[in-house]
Amino acid sequence: MNLLLWLNILLLLVGLVILVAGAEYMVRGSASMASKWGLPSIVIGLTIVAFGTSAPEMMVNLFSAAKGTTDLAIANVIGSNMANILLILGVGAMIRTLDVKKGTTYKEIPFALLAMVLVAIMANDGIIDGGLSNALTRSDGLAMLAFFGIFLYYTYSLSKTAGTSEKIKQYSWPLSTVMFIGGLTALIVGGKLIVDNAISLATLAGLSEGLIGLTIVALGTSLPELATTVVALRKGHTDLAIGNVIGSNIFNVFWILGLTATIAPLPFDTQANADVLFTTLITLLLFIVMFVGQKNKITKVEGTIFLLLYFGYIGYAIVR
Repeated sequence: MNLLLWLNILLLLVGLVILVAGAEYMVRGSASMASKWGLPSIVIGLTIVAFGTSAPEMMVNLFSAAKGTTDLAIANVIGSNMANILLILGVGAMIRTLDVKKGTTYKEIPFALLAMVLVAIMANDGIIDGGLSNALTRSDGLAMLAFFGIFLYYTYSLSKTAGTSEKIKQYSWPLSTVMFIGGLTALIVGGKLIVDNAISLATLAGLSEGLIGLTIVALGTSLPELATTVVALRKGHTDLAIGNVIGSNIFNVFWILGLTATIAPLPFDTQANADVLFTTLITLLLFIVMFVGQKNKITKVEGTIFLLLYFGYIGYAIVR
């Protein structure tokens, strides 16, 4: 059994590597194509790059839904959003003070907050309606997809008014296409490896799917956002970095969770309410931080607080 346990851990890590590599090439290829089409960098960050870096979560969730491991699917999205705000923005702020555009402060962050509030409402049918069960139903999923459509319309309108302020590396059309398709293929392979071995690990180690989804899988699928943010900040592309993180959180709920629930209703374990509430509160905290101290900035001190909150909560989740 010990040998099987270590084999599952090894295959899960291999899956994560394949997943992250696939996301990297998918992002490069798709961002290159979008840049060739003349889209502003903030729009690329909010849509193309956010979609690419959210692709690992999407693959994990689709395979989870197919296998009926709904706890893993929901915990993956919640854990990824938690890591995006606290870990990724925290690390980003340690590299340099993050300048946040007014549009991001007043529109995109509140939209990400709305996403988490809706998850809390939609998943708790038993508490709100007095029902016998709690679940994200197909109708909930369709409602989330409708909100996702509103977000896409917003970014489309943004593309009509925003100017291009940052350079995105461009490749030839054939190379961009190969990178996109190759990256997507790697995402599928890596996603299947992660889900299969996460389930096996949960069974062998006696851990819940929710805990593995909230920690190992969520952290692994958030690596593309972390890598993208660090690289973007080192090159001075603050808009791309912030847009990537906030856009990914919106994508995770409205697109990924919405699509997953539409394909297969997701029963919701009320024990996950603590994670949903915490992620909602830290999204609200991110909004409040925009008005405290240096306005529309995330400083190194605030980044440190974010990191302490993240590791503190993960420790609590493991003990719990």
